[in-house]
Amino acid sequence: MTSTADLLTGDPTPAAPEPRRRTRNRHRYRSALSTARARTGLVLVGAVILAGLLAPLLAGHGPTEQSGQSLAGLGTPGHPLGTDDLGRDLLSRILYGIRADLGIITIAVPLGAVLGCLLALAAATHPVADTVVQRVFDLMLAFPGLILALAVTAILGPGRLPVVLVIALAEIPAFGRLLRGGILVQREREYVTAARVGGSSARRVLVRHILPNAADPLIVQIALSLTVAVFIEGAMSFLGVGIRPPEPTLGAVLSQSMPYLAQTPHFAAGPLITVTVLVLGLSLIAEALNREIRR
Repeated sequence: MTSTADLLTGDPTPAAPEPRRRTRNRHRYRSALSTARARTGLVLVGAVILAGLLAPLLAGHGPTEQSGQSLAGLGTPGHPLGTDDLGRDLLSRILYGIRADLGIITIAVPLGAVLGCLLALAAATHPVADTVVQRVFDLMLAFPGLILALAVTAILGPGRLPVVLVIALAEIPAFGRLLRGGILVQREREYVTAARVGGSSARRVLVRHILPNAADPLIVQIALSLTVAVFIEGAMSFLGVGIRPPEPTLGAVLSQSMPYLAQTPHFAAGPLITVTVLVLGLSLIAEALNREIRR
């Protein structure tokens, strides 16, 4: 296997310089986000984010505040979505659950992206490093996600930090392999040869030319990883290895509703609808970006 530095010092055949990709990329992203599909996704995601940010204003009660009404139905005075089995307002718990989920995924996904990209860059420096990094990615992909979640929780205990670490570890191989593949493709292009003939060093070619052109798929992956992160956090909270109660998350509210589905189906409907809207919006944005990039 050949390293990036090796490939950048081959036959110096002149070629046309690379076009101004950064400006063009901005136009492409703007064009993709202006489509009806992307606008719908942005509205859905924006509505969920806004609801979470305005939770203190929209919620009439604290998320852990208990009332004397247990399992109250929809439209109950003071509790529009009813209450849970402990008399806590469901609207408040869903709104604050959105805040908790968004706080986790917006930290965990960028962390996984940064670590994955750093490993991909390390793999590009030397054939031995590339082999080691590939085996690390293979090992991480082969490790069952549930076992990983249980192992991290067993070491650190339940809470925000274990959830963030599990999501980040799950996303590292996706970003790392994607960037590594992009580097392998881009460093064979003619503009790399042109830059090298012009006297650019291997590091400059990698940073100034290859990486900006290999970054397009990473934008789409971020949107996709955010949807995966929502499911991971929900699954961990559902299994009781996520954030400690009584702090609300969408997964925890859904898990708490399971024994009462027949009696109060609206108990589970709130978090389910919220997760569906968030995931649908992110998926629409990712699909719109992916279609534009593949054009």
